[in-house]
Amino acid sequence: MARAGIYKSEVVRARDNLLAMGRYPSIDAIRGELGNTGSKGTIHRYLKEIEEEEGGSTGPHVAVSEAIQDLSARLAERLHQEADQRLAALTDKHKAEIAALNDAMAALRNESESFRGQAERQALELAAEKMAHTETLATLQEERIVRAQMTQRIQDMEGQLAKDEAYRVSLEEKHQHAREALEHFRTAAKEQRELDQRQFEQQIQFLQGELRAAKETVNAKQQELIRSHQDNARLSSEQAHLRSELHRLESEIRPLRTAREHLAVSELKNQQLEEHLAQSAARVDEVVVENQSCTENLKDANQAKLRLETELTAAKAVLASQEQILQRLTVNQTPATKSSGQRKESAENQESLFDPEK
Repeated sequence: MARAGIYKSEVVRARDNLLAMGRYPSIDAIRGELGNTGSKGTIHRYLKEIEEEEGGSTGPHVAVSEAIQDLSARLAERLHQEADQRLAALTDKHKAEIAALNDAMAALRNESESFRGQAERQALELAAEKMAHTETLATLQEERIVRAQMTQRIQDMEGQLAKDEAYRVSLEEKHQHAREALEHFRTAAKEQRELDQRQFEQQIQFLQGELRAAKETVNAKQQELIRSHQDNARLSSEQAHLRSELHRLESEIRPLRTAREHLAVSELKNQQLEEHLAQSAARVDEVVVENQSCTENLKDANQAKLRLETELTAAKAVLASQEQILQRLTVNQTPATKSSGQRKESAENQESLFDPEK
């Protein structure tokens, strides 16, 4: 390993050794003799001092040819030194430039790797956000469809309930009319009996039969009214169930609203990421992921369609049963067939009804 510094005596000894060997004591030769130790500037300075010392003591005795030879040697040494200095400066400058370029290339390489990793991470994050966005939109769309269908079903049920209520009111009005007619008939029969008791006794059986028929009609109407009340109670329970189902759907939609807000934030992030990744090759992977997501959404939509068809079939069955109930109610409105044997059995009951003493 080279030493940090040299002494003038060492330069003098190396110069004398070179001269003894018949070699020219140049700066490189002296530095090689010293074991490649010391700077060229220091060696040059020491040589100059040695030459000045030797020139001052031996100058008058030096021959002209030796002076010329010494001058030429000095000039050559001076030129050689300047060339070495310029070469060393250029070499150092070139090395510094190469080192700077290597550092710049390393920095650019690291920055490129960092950008590449960041682009890959952003591509993965964008793909995940898009998948979540698509799934959330699909779920929201399905919930909207289900809610609209449930709303329509509730409206249909309410309309049917209104029709049943109107029919029940009409039955009550008919029942009231029948009561009023019966009361009017009782009054007319009482007046007729006071005017002509005998004529009334002849006609009492006929009137009793009519009254029994009217009571049978009233009983039938009452049975119909009871069935109508039962149907109304059943429809009311179904309406309550549908309303509870509607509340449940609304409670399920609330998290979807929150998810939609998060989705808006995610969309903003997606837009920013898309601006940074507009020229990225990761777009191919994103398209593949989106295609897979679309395929899954299509499967979910088909399943939802089958489920909705099942619910529609059930709703149709309920509607058919309600129509059958309405048909039975309509059929029961027709007057019952009069029976002569039943009139005879109820004659005594009707007679006690119109006779104050009995």
